[in-house]
Amino acid sequence: MPAPSASRIKLIMTDIDGTVMPKGASSVSERTVAAFHAALDAGMVVGPASGRGRVQIAPFFRGDEACCATAIATNGLEVYCAGEKIREELLPADALRDTLEFVREAPGAGLLVFEGVTPRLVAGEREILARVSEPYARACVPLDTLPDTPVLKANVFVDEDRAGTEAFVEQLNDAIDGLDFDVPMAGFSNIMPTGWNKGSALRVLCKHLGVTADEVVVFGDAGNDVTMFEVAGHAVAVENASQDAAERARWHIGRCEDDAVAAAIEALAAGEWPFTA
Repeated sequence: MPAPSASRIKLIMTDIDGTVMPKGASSVSERTVAAFHAALDAGMVVGPASGRGRVQIAPFFRGDEACCATAIATNGLEVYCAGEKIREELLPADALRDTLEFVREAPGAGLLVFEGVTPRLVAGEREILARVSEPYARACVPLDTLPDTPVLKANVFVDEDRAGTEAFVEQLNDAIDGLDFDVPMAGFSNIMPTGWNKGSALRVLCKHLGVTADEVVVFGDAGNDVTMFEVAGHAVAVENASQDAAERARWHIGRCEDDAVAAAIEALAAGEWPFTA
């Protein structure tokens, strides 16, 4: 791979939660929005790569649609470039029904499906969900069964710590055909069609843009960012990253809370290489 140079970078993608938006925050910092615009002005493509659905993302960027016109959303199930949806993967209905049956038999577990921005609680207890994601618990609407319409975004939650969540997700991956499950944080799992993830979506976006791995920088903090790290030539973990993400990153920077990603993007936009370790 060629020696690192800011002049070679054409695509920058970053996770949101825990990477550019601290836990408990409702939006990224003004500096992050400004850094995105600096990259855009420098001729780079930049956007979020998140487990959040595309319809959820713009408010996190203070309503600035330019910041998320290019996006990997729903943990890779939606891929946008310059405002155009270039790929969408829906969850297979039979496999999702199998997941619901599995979750209903598992103590402390539950299942959310999303209709637009509205989380629907299909299984599990709101009180347990609140310990994992208070905003989702506050907003969720009970639903007795899975919707008849195709489902794009769904998540499993479980009343466990990080190790317990990983063990539960391993059971799900062993038991359910047609779906993959990962762990972005304790108590929570993303659901994707088998073989599909942020890394798959990044490959689609790179092919669409005609960029190569050494022209891509990605930022992340969690296990669901690792597949993206495996595709990009320059995978960057924030200081607060989980162990698996930190170990798979090529470069390491400061904390999410200190706007470390914004500082790195600012440097890249200015033609400076910000990574040393």
